[in-house]
Amino acid sequence: METLYHQTNKMVHEVQNGMGRLEMAAEDEVHLVENDLQRRTEQIFSNLERLDILVSKEPVNRRQNAKLRVDQLRYDVQHLQAALRNFQHKRYLREQEDRDREALLTRNFAPNEDTSIMIDQALQHNSSLHSAHRGVDDLIGSGSSIMASLTVLPVTLKYCICLAAQSV
Repeated sequence: METLYHQTNKMVHEVQNGMGRLEMAAEDEVHLVENDLQRRTEQIFSNLERLDILVSKEPVNRRQNAKLRVDQLRYDVQHLQAALRNFQHKRYLREQEDRDREALLTRNFAPNEDTSIMIDQALQHNSSLHSAHRGVDDLIGSGSSIMASLTVLPVTLKYCICLAAQSV
């Protein structure tokens, strides 16, 4: 059991070092390093299964300690596997962004044919408002003229009555 534990522990450290290598790898080597790390983690999990069987065969006084060590290895490998999945996800997103950017750069844009500014309706509305404004001004002017003529009307009526009385 000890040799398998040490061998598995060594493999865990190799995977940890491989994660550093993965981040520094060139774009064409990334898939190779990822596949290697994935293969190693699968090998580690198969070793952990064998270690679980061997732990159950350990003497009672050493079984607790052996189980803790195997569980710690399993915990470390799960974190390494999560880090690998996280790296793969980020790489996938980065590649998708690159593809989208390239698609935008190579796309030929055409002018919009159906774009029209609805200025005719706004212009017509503005003209109607100006006409209404002029009409109200004319109405006020007419009212002012009528009021002015009404103020002069009594004088004119008295003059007309006087003229009519003189002619009779």
